[in-house]
Amino acid sequence: MKTLKDVISLKFKTSESEGVIFHGEGQQGDYITLELKKAKLVLNLNLGSSNQLGSIYGHTSVMTGSLLDDHHWHSILIERHGRNINLTLDRHMQHFRTNGEFDYLDLDYEITFGGMPFSGKPSSNSRKNFKGCMESINYNGNNITDLAKRKKLEPSNVGNLSFSCVEPHAVPVFFNATSYLEVPGRPSQDLFSVSFLFRTWNPNGLLIFSNFADDLGNVEIDINEGKVSVHINVTQVKKNRIDISS
Repeated sequence: MKTLKDVISLKFKTSESEGVIFHGEGQQGDYITLELKKAKLVLNLNLGSSNQLGSIYGHTSVMTGSLLDDHHWHSILIERHGRNINLTLDRHMQHFRTNGEFDYLDLDYEITFGGMPFSGKPSSNSRKNFKGCMESINYNGNNITDLAKRKKLEPSNVGNLSFSCVEPHAVPVFFNATSYLEVPGRPSQDLFSVSFLFRTWNPNGLLIFSNFADDLGNVEIDINEGKVSVHINVTQVKKNRIDISS
């Protein structure tokens, strides 16, 4: 395919911070890759350049969004007319022009969604496949999700897909500012380890508190003016208090 215009749209949700959403490349060195990197959306595009180092001069990379691994639906719209690109993520549009001199995207091979084929290039084996849900994939007027479900894509290699979206098995707990949850400690352990996800509109509040055994001190994690703070009080040492804020 050699296109002057492209319109690509889809919705996705994932709890993974890395993964290729779609990828296409051509023998002339053109490529387009949309992927998640560190839970941000990255679009890599190359329409080529007449310079001998066309693959370098034509390369364009744009990053948008953050914390997209929150397992909520996010919508993407890419509109390209020649070198002019509109990249819209959740109704926030970013306009840019690609590097290089060419206007056409020349893709000789298949376009893949949810990952990229191993091409032997260093870039292909370091990228993770997408893990999560996609819906309403539309590529230049073709409803890809519908065609894939009805097995109308030729040629196609539909891997281990399920046409349903499995929700994570997380069990949330709601606290109403007077409630709390108390669990037994482990007096014989010399390691304190805790992890959790939280969401709140309140700028202040206590998240976790625990006394250490044998009156050796305590640890407290709280929100203070919108920042998470960790306070560790240790008795029997000179510097008996550690404060970390983020």
